[in-house]
Amino acid sequence: MNTKRPVITYSKEPVLEPKAGCEWADTMVLNPALVLDKDGKTIHMLFRATGPWPSKNLKGKSDPYPIFLGYAVSTDLGESFTADFDRPALAPRLAYDEEDMYVENDKGERVLNYANGCIEDPRLFTVEGQLYLTVACRLFPPGAYWEGDKRRDNLPDWVMEPDNPIGVLARRNDTVTVLYKVDLERLKARDYDSSFTYMGPLTDGNLSDNRDVFFFPKRMNIQGQNSLLMLHRPERSYEFPTGEKVNNPAIFMAAAREFEDFVKEGTVHRLLAKSEFDWEEERVGASFPPIDLGGGEWLVSYHGKALPDYGYTQSFMILEERDGDFPRIKHRMSERLIYAKQKWELPDKFPCPCIFTTGAVVVGDTLIMGYGAADQKVGIAKAGLKELCDYVRCFDEEGNPME
Repeated sequence: MNTKRPVITYSKEPVLEPKAGCEWADTMVLNPALVLDKDGKTIHMLFRATGPWPSKNLKGKSDPYPIFLGYAVSTDLGESFTADFDRPALAPRLAYDEEDMYVENDKGERVLNYANGCIEDPRLFTVEGQLYLTVACRLFPPGAYWEGDKRRDNLPDWVMEPDNPIGVLARRNDTVTVLYKVDLERLKARDYDSSFTYMGPLTDGNLSDNRDVFFFPKRMNIQGQNSLLMLHRPERSYEFPTGEKVNNPAIFMAAAREFEDFVKEGTVHRLLAKSEFDWEEERVGASFPPIDLGGGEWLVSYHGKALPDYGYTQSFMILEERDGDFPRIKHRMSERLIYAKQKWELPDKFPCPCIFTTGAVVVGDTLIMGYGAADQKVGIAKAGLKELCDYVRCFDEEGNPME
């Protein structure tokens, strides 16, 4: 087997960083989603951004930091990006009165807006030719979250009432993953108000905080049903079937007929991967949407977390489709492959090293990956796709080197 590690190149400097004087992006710019234009060379980005919002300081504990999505574009295959800091592409409503926390969904229904407080960690992907966006959302904006757990600093009093209509989710202010339909042509034209259509939640916030959610681009036969196939990472793995003995956040798959079915009873869940190695000690989660390798194989990027030494680092696995059942792990690396090395990727506001990939495109044989660095800036990493996959294939499904 070829045991040569793939060559991965990294931005020498951030391709995006916080913008001084931009109230919604002057503190952090990170975790980019990427999609390749139909011209095969232009890369569109949605990035996560935040800044202090004193006008929404509800109780004087700390200024809230609502999280927005901004838009950027690259015409040189990710070497540089031009960002629109004039306004966010997608912004939370920031309402504190329950009656104002509603939005019209794609069916014209008035539904609870789970993206009211924060819109975090975007992923862009297509399913059956339609472009979608998933984001981890909070009902209310937290305080300076890098200083500790400040999710509850700006909760209105009514959410503490035992009969409030939203329930335990509002009291915890955990994340729910929300699905949007995206019109790329309108996004390119910066017609942001018409670019995104709210569809609804994909995860049940009253069951568990849940993020790192996205889909395979095609339906698969799962237990006799022509199903959409979703990856997700619940905080409480033990609440889900086949995760009963898993105490750390782990990677799950879920299958359902339609997007709205994923929050209903009857959705089929299956544990895909749990923490196995020292650099994954605290959690594992999928990173950017799966890449079709052909022949029923999929490249899945994923991250592990272990403090204080490793922080967030990235690796890969290859899945194999199975007719009638969920895909299985065919190859899984036992070593981290992408991790913080450069000064601007190392700890600053947050106490741990962090590279977090949330988007990728393939141009020719080049895998172009966008990542958040130190939870404050955006970088780009590149690798040869074949060389990378050849290396992943050097490990079996449990991470053991193959002869």
